[in-house]
Amino acid sequence: MTKSIRSFKGMQPKLGSDVFVDITATVIGDVELGDDSSVWPNTVIRGDMHKIRIGKRCSIQDASILHITHASDYNPGGYPLILGDEVTVGHMAMLHGCTIGNQVLIGMQAMVMDGAVIEDKVVLGAGSLVPPGKVLQSGHLYVGRPAKMVRPLTEKELAYFSYTAGNYVKLKNEHMEEETTEVSS
Repeated sequence: MTKSIRSFKGMQPKLGSDVFVDITATVIGDVELGDDSSVWPNTVIRGDMHKIRIGKRCSIQDASILHITHASDYNPGGYPLILGDEVTVGHMAMLHGCTIGNQVLIGMQAMVMDGAVIEDKVVLGAGSLVPPGKVLQSGHLYVGRPAKMVRPLTEKELAYFSYTAGNYVKLKNEHMEEETTEVSS
């Protein structure tokens, strides 16, 4: 493992097949990344006091921070960080001890706090804040600080989840090919 992917207290990150982790990203501890997922430059995924599980075909974009909520007297059990499949996390987003369903788009600089739940097929607008414990219902667009439901998603928006996941799989494959070419040159 590289220094950017490292164990903590005996917990080693586990990467599925064809996972791309940029050399400037940091992945620590009890973290699992599903097949065809990508972690882009300057992102930090830190599973040091609880687990982080990221599904298949997820894209964690540049400078995002993913962490957990540790167990304590104030929060028995803590909160792991769980992402389903085909989740796109925009640049500089912060996810902390929350649960994200399948086919979700987290906008740039959005923040999702401890114990919050975002159900499947949700768009969270750029810069939005999901406060602790809030649940965002499937099939809707949410925006604001705090995030509020704006409207149901259109058919075109619902189709976009698989499109964007596939687009980032293609892009990370190109980056992985470029790395292989550089190494063999």
